[in-house]
Amino acid sequence: MPSPRRIEGYAIVSEDGMLADAAGVMPESLKFDADKRFFERGLDGVDVVVHGRHSNELQPHSPLRRRLILTRRIPAIAADRSNDKALYWNPAGAAFEEALAAIGAPDAIVGVIGGTEVFGMFLDRYDVFYLSRAPNVRLPGGRPVFPGVPARTPEAVMSAHGLEPAEREALDAAKGVTLVSWRRP
Repeated sequence: MPSPRRIEGYAIVSEDGMLADAAGVMPESLKFDADKRFFERGLDGVDVVVHGRHSNELQPHSPLRRRLILTRRIPAIAADRSNDKALYWNPAGAAFEEALAAIGAPDAIVGVIGGTEVFGMFLDRYDVFYLSRAPNVRLPGGRPVFPGVPARTPEAVMSAHGLEPAEREALDAAKGVTLVSWRRP
């Protein structure tokens, strides 16, 4: 069975490595126009978006994107009756490659957008993970970007899985928002 051509991850996190608050909501303090533009451009370049049931991406082109929505509520793969471009996928019942084939994109460029468990599933498979950092934002008790955070930083988790920091850019220098592209050598 073919493998995906490329797997990319996209997240913005607080200083303590959280992508949402304790209620699982992305607070306004983590939302920056420059990061939103980067995220939208990135997802415009993928074939399939992968996320959990509680994650989403409400961008102008969202309805056009094929997506796999991870859930434990089904045995393997099932249609999303509310979206003909989406499938529900239970990784315990079907391999990732099976899910990509079922959605019609076996050799896709994949964009993973969260949450914690979903990001964690792909740590050994990412070709690149785009990690944006929001300065001066802390979300104690929030939802971490990866399993193991905050005991370890997101950067330490990615390093432990073979990713290396590459390009670094200031997405919004005035607000201190940075982006580091973590790549597999």
